[in-house]
Amino acid sequence: MKHVILHADGMADHPRKELGGRTPLQAASIPHLDRLAQGGELGLLATMRDVARQGNGLMGTAILGYDPKKYYHGPGPLEAASLGVAIGEHDVVYRCTMVALGADAQYGSKGGLNEIKKLGPHVVMDDATAGLISTEEARELIEAINEQLGFEMIQFYPGLGHRHLMVWVDGKSRAVCTDPQLLVGRQITEGLPTGDGSDILWKLMDASFQILRDHPLNDERREAGQKPANCLWLWGQGKAILWPSLSERLKVSGVVVSPNDVHRGLGIMAGLEAVDGARLAGADLRTQAAVALEELKKHDFGYVHVELPDEVVYGSDVAAKVKGIEAVDRELVGPLLEGLAKLGPHRIVAVCDSGNAHHDQAAESSGFFAYRDSTGAASAEPGRRFTEADAQASAVPPRDATKFVVRLFAKGS
Repeated sequence: MKHVILHADGMADHPRKELGGRTPLQAASIPHLDRLAQGGELGLLATMRDVARQGNGLMGTAILGYDPKKYYHGPGPLEAASLGVAIGEHDVVYRCTMVALGADAQYGSKGGLNEIKKLGPHVVMDDATAGLISTEEARELIEAINEQLGFEMIQFYPGLGHRHLMVWVDGKSRAVCTDPQLLVGRQITEGLPTGDGSDILWKLMDASFQILRDHPLNDERREAGQKPANCLWLWGQGKAILWPSLSERLKVSGVVVSPNDVHRGLGIMAGLEAVDGARLAGADLRTQAAVALEELKKHDFGYVHVELPDEVVYGSDVAAKVKGIEAVDRELVGPLLEGLAKLGPHRIVAVCDSGNAHHDQAAESSGFFAYRDSTGAASAEPGRRFTEADAQASAVPPRDATKFVVRLFAKGS
């Protein structure tokens, strides 16, 4: 028996007027996900409203069977696990996001950012991805930062695109920090760190602005009409704690298949093997499905995480999101279901949540699921679809996300 969790991250949404009041999932043609909903159990996942930490990886933590209140300490430690960054028991890992800051027009600064001497209310968050900066460009900038700001207690590590890490040895972890996506178009003072250790974080962020603002690479980006990566935004912090092994708990061999560092780190923390990130870097959806099926020949359990491209998640083109969802269904879900059928008896749960696409709604979004056991009797719901509305209308009571992995392996479930 093969067991699969397919996590469709960031595809759930709210009704959009551009789509006639439908969500992107409702507007999309997703026959393979719909087939799961029609032939199995469809319903909502219990909410996690009292989890204070921000950042992606929250739903993944829960669906792998870990209570987020206890085990989710922000995305920083998970990314560190994926990138192989060694951290001590008392060290704190911060997510270090490259952002593009702009001058607030209401302050009437003719010289814009060139006149700004330090961060303050006269600065706004222009872009929380630094214009979707490439990994190669970002690496050059993060190395410049580490050369000038790094020392025995503080080190910066390159990641992918705009996402990077800072490790603070024996650092402070209780500062209140804000996801930069929540600040786009707003004054940065609305979200600068507060609380224990915030003075050091603020100084580091300000110093990064002084270094990056006039960096030659950013001059080239501006000349090319691209947004500059002119500041590092610190947030998503946490300490690395030991997670009980899921593989040992359930007596299974498991693997995580994801190009995303946070979710690869989730799998590693849970005791799963992780497909080498280089094997999936830049890979298309069909390749990810093929890799997942290849790994499932060797393992009992697979956690397959898929998300839409950053330009779709953080962009405003709703039609592009619909097309992205259709591509996931066509190029990953379809081949995965077809391959699973050839491998023999299997159970699969497809989980969908809003991810970080609409972080202001994250606390209200519980996510939903479709569960199918190939050895059980298929339900007959021909008109049902894999959508938020259909899950809401289901007669199945909301399921506790942290209990689902146990059910996946329970005998006779």
